[in-house]
Amino acid sequence: QVTLVESGGGLAQAGGSLSLSCSASGRTSSTFHMGWFRQAPGKEREFVAVIRWSSGDTYYADSVKGRFTISRDNTNTVYLQMNSLKTEDTAVYYCASRPPKLGAAIDRAADYEYWGQGTQVTVSS
Repeated sequence: QVTLVESGGGLAQAGGSLSLSCSASGRTSSTFHMGWFRQAPGKEREFVAVIRWSSGDTYYADSVKGRFTISRDNTNTVYLQMNSLKTEDTAVYYCASRPPKLGAAIDRAADYEYWGQGTQVTVSS
């Protein structure tokens, strides 16, 4: 079992910045993927960014590419730096993690086994 605990988020104005962090504990592994998804009211959960823990390779949704940066450190913590925020970035952001799985997609929420409780990000105009 892996436990993910998010922190950060809150309220920002459009054009501003916020940062999120997610600490993993339990049966973590250096082979896991860790990342962020978000869900706005009335919408499906969508992919934001993921990092392959072992290689450090990163992947981003087109909607956040160039504005958001995902990173990790050696304490099983993943970060999401969000710059140039837009009102459409408003959502509950979830940290997610999974081991490598044959046939799994890096950006498919259903393929992730472990989830944090979510943290609200609100961007005002």
